[in-house]
Amino acid sequence: MNGRVDYLVTEEEINLTRGPSGSTEIESALNCEPGVQPYKGLGFNIVGGTDQQYVSNDSGIYVSRIKEDGAAALDGRLQEGDKILSVNGQDLRNLLHQDAVDLFRNAGYAVSLRVQHRLQVQNGPLGHRSEGEPSGIPIALVLVPAFALTMVAAWAFMRYRQQL
Repeated sequence: MNGRVDYLVTEEEINLTRGPSGSTEIESALNCEPGVQPYKGLGFNIVGGTDQQYVSNDSGIYVSRIKEDGAAALDGRLQEGDKILSVNGQDLRNLLHQDAVDLFRNAGYAVSLRVQHRLQVQNGPLGHRSEGEPSGIPIALVLVPAFALTMVAAWAFMRYRQQL
């Protein structure tokens, strides 16, 4: 136990489906044909890229925000801080931020994301716990022997007094 913070890194494939925008205003802005509906976003924002490193010495693309009621929030697996490794099999390494944004925008209706989750695991000294966090020793394990020892001591004291 040395107080060092470690991370458990896992990877997961997440498939998201966009919903139709239903907005003729968006259709006209995107010069879509009448009756052809553009798609909503995937429901999250990204940061990073070779030109805007979010993590020092890492030009990867990270999730900065999950939008309420978006595809990612409804799915529930993508989290803020996750690193997106690929979109529909296309690697996101060494991309400019805007190139990554364009890749997401043009990914289509059904989008497959390869994501890296990082779960923080903290190794710290014993007795260094947050308020409300269990100490690891059940209270009964301490109280029952202490009560038994008190009862034995009281019994021995009473026997000793009777002999005087």
